[in-house]
Amino acid sequence: MTKFSDLKLDPKVLKAVEEAGYETPTPIQEQAIPHALEGRDVLGIAQTGTGKTASFTLPLITMLRRGRARARMPRSLVLAPTRELAAQVAESFETYAKYTKLSKALLIGGVSFKEQDALIDKGVDVLIATPGRLLDHFERGKLLLTGVQIMVVDEADRMLDMGFIPDIERIFGLTPFTRQTLFYSATMAPEIERITNTFLQAPVRIEVARQATASETIEQRLIELSAPRRDAFKAKADALRAVIQDEGEDCRNAIIFCNRKIDVDTLAKSLKKHGLDAAPIHGDLDQSLRTRTLEGFRDGTLRFLVASDVAARGLDIPAVSHVINFDVPSHPEDYVHRIGRTGRAGMEGRAITLATASDEKYIAAIESLLQKTIPRAPAPGDAAAAQPAEPAEETAEAATAPQPEKPKRRRRSRKAEEKPAPAQDTAPPTPEAPAEEAAPTPAAPTQGDEEAPAAPAEKAADAPSSGARKGRDRRAGKDKDSNKDKRDEPVVGMGDHVPDFLLREFRPSSD
Repeated sequence: MTKFSDLKLDPKVLKAVEEAGYETPTPIQEQAIPHALEGRDVLGIAQTGTGKTASFTLPLITMLRRGRARARMPRSLVLAPTRELAAQVAESFETYAKYTKLSKALLIGGVSFKEQDALIDKGVDVLIATPGRLLDHFERGKLLLTGVQIMVVDEADRMLDMGFIPDIERIFGLTPFTRQTLFYSATMAPEIERITNTFLQAPVRIEVARQATASETIEQRLIELSAPRRDAFKAKADALRAVIQDEGEDCRNAIIFCNRKIDVDTLAKSLKKHGLDAAPIHGDLDQSLRTRTLEGFRDGTLRFLVASDVAARGLDIPAVSHVINFDVPSHPEDYVHRIGRTGRAGMEGRAITLATASDEKYIAAIESLLQKTIPRAPAPGDAAAAQPAEPAEETAEAATAPQPEKPKRRRRSRKAEEKPAPAQDTAPPTPEAPAEEAAPTPAAPTQGDEEAPAAPAEKAADAPSSGARKGRDRRAGKDKDSNKDKRDEPVVGMGDHVPDFLLREFRPSSD
């Protein structure tokens, strides 16, 4: 069995690794570190939680142990998609480089430019940054990338999802052509493959697992809820609390993922209201608050972390017992990254997904990617009992709110069909009005018509218009009698009105 001592790492790095409690490298570390130390470009493809961060941090420290950085010209560059992941890489660097004199700088949003500029001006060996903040410093003239010897791109597929690919291509163009590139991703989308073909030189491709697979140490479960779309949040919130209660002491802590930031905040407040220790984390929160929340979750003072996908990629939070997908992710790759927050480093974990009928297509895409069916589990006892009540309330509300108009329209149509007969009994039609009487649009006369009866022919001719006016006058609350004076004899042809152009004298032209 290979040990870290067999990988030709710097003795000071090996001492730090040993103190951190690691003895045996993971497959991605075992295969990537020797090629990186040889100076070759590396394309690493591995599922999340396999130790990719150490696979580039350890050789990076070893190769930079000699030399010194100049002001504003870092010797190496590590790009990460999110602030949390960049901060985690910086923590790993501090852990493994504590016996060296290498310096680092962390460039992320939410931190003062002045503080970051001061670090860059001193000269840094390792620059860890998110693409946006890195380009901000470059455009302000505070940073030069012409001295970069080693460039690392971590979680490249997440970069693609967040729209950073144009920035990545620009940053590649700002670094020397002779640089060494270590490129890591959990999946290989066509756009990612195009970048690797363009900017990597004969890379060593290392794939330690099938693309986008979940760890075998993670027990997956899917709970299907029969709730209508507009009540889905409440039904899933009830089911979530029931799941936490049923898991009991086994649920030491959990990351709960939502698709939308507003739902993250709402769900965290709901859990707090029910006495559960929860806090939100998403991209709109202040960086200092996000950092404190993550630290609280890591040290065990916070039990439940309600998160958007900002926490789905690369965060190394040890001993997470559960991952709960409150919302099914719309991209199947995100499902793999989310549940990868548990079951790390060979530990067992449990991933539970709550789904409604509207999530069927997303579940099918996830199962197609995993190439297996996610085991179904019954809804928790109290949540299952509550589920039938939800549709019942839904149908009761639907029967009282939007549907009253339909019965009213049907009753009016029945009256229109039934009332012409008694109208004919009280005022039998004359021989002059058989054609009007046979019209296919019957209508019942109003009470106003009965109080002031008109000639039968008039009534038959006016039946359709009076029926239409009846509905309008009833809705408007007007008196029907005000419109009676405007009625005239039944119109035949164009009546007394002749268009003006027909009365003009026709004069043929002389031509």
